[in-house]
Amino acid sequence: MLYFDAKQKLALLSTPDEKFMQRCLQLALNGKNTVSPNPMVGSVIVHQNKIIGEGWHYRAGEPHAEVNAIKSVKDPALLKESTLYVSLEPCSHQGKTPPCSSLIIEKEIPRVVVACRDVHSAVNGRGIQQLRDHGVEVCEGVLEKEALALNRMFFTFHSQKRPYILLKWAQTLDGFLDRKREAHELGINWITQPNTRSYVHQVRSSFDAILVGAQTVENDNPQLKITEVRNQKLLRLILDPQLRVRKNAEVYNDEHYRIFTTQESALKQAVTLSEEEPFLEQVLSYCYVNGIQSVLVEGGAKTLQNFLDQNLWDEALVLIGDVTFGQGLKAPALALEARHSALLGKDRILNYFRE
Repeated sequence: MLYFDAKQKLALLSTPDEKFMQRCLQLALNGKNTVSPNPMVGSVIVHQNKIIGEGWHYRAGEPHAEVNAIKSVKDPALLKESTLYVSLEPCSHQGKTPPCSSLIIEKEIPRVVVACRDVHSAVNGRGIQQLRDHGVEVCEGVLEKEALALNRMFFTFHSQKRPYILLKWAQTLDGFLDRKREAHELGINWITQPNTRSYVHQVRSSFDAILVGAQTVENDNPQLKITEVRNQKLLRLILDPQLRVRKNAEVYNDEHYRIFTTQESALKQAVTLSEEEPFLEQVLSYCYVNGIQSVLVEGGAKTLQNFLDQNLWDEALVLIGDVTFGQGLKAPALALEARHSALLGKDRILNYFRE
């Protein structure tokens, strides 16, 4: 998946505020795989146009970026003459850590520059207002678009009350997801090169859960794990309304999965949904209630198409391999232009975003 580009040239930025906010966004990315369910946040402190402190949010439950930046300043007396830059609105409530807005006020930092507001109901403008109420000059909206893109999973979860959804599939040059299979023919028909498959594991590492339909489990018997980036648990979500997936499937080789079904089941991992309500909406509601902020949908064709048809998606990642099948299972069609296109060896990666 193509995230905010932290390596864009600073020369393209027109103001000092943009330059220092760019550094905040770069620092924020250090927490990419450790801060969930919190957002990635970076902060710098500037005195007379020179950075004197930096910090980012390392891990959920630990001090926020502003706290780490303030702690890194060698001469605290300079804080009273400095500007604090932060890629997300400072929190104003007591959570697992004290409110950052109170610390900024306590340290008498006169100016704060914020990229974007925090849509979380516990913040959402309150941090900025608290700073202003105590005489702090607050400048908002510096590199706001880039900051929103960086934490789009977090913002989608809190604003739309559902997880951020990325649809991912690999297709051939002639537009097929899979070869035409004979009855009971199992196994994966690979389309992309090994390097691209390694890239997919990097993408997986950015998500809380991976979702597939029952037919994909039946045909491919995938593990749906992250094996080429690091040892990380990835919750596996299986859509199996009729409970037809065989019990010895690879996806069931530990307890880190959920089966969504309309049937009664004794399995503690089974989530029984109503036949009277929309199936996918119930699945996403379960994810929201249980704090699953992001879901990677990897197939199969019917599942992907259902998400597209119901407009329940945010981003699509299409991997086009340098092979043809001639016939088989057709890939979904997107009536959009790809926002990004890149080559990875012989494979092409296309990135789409819902309008």
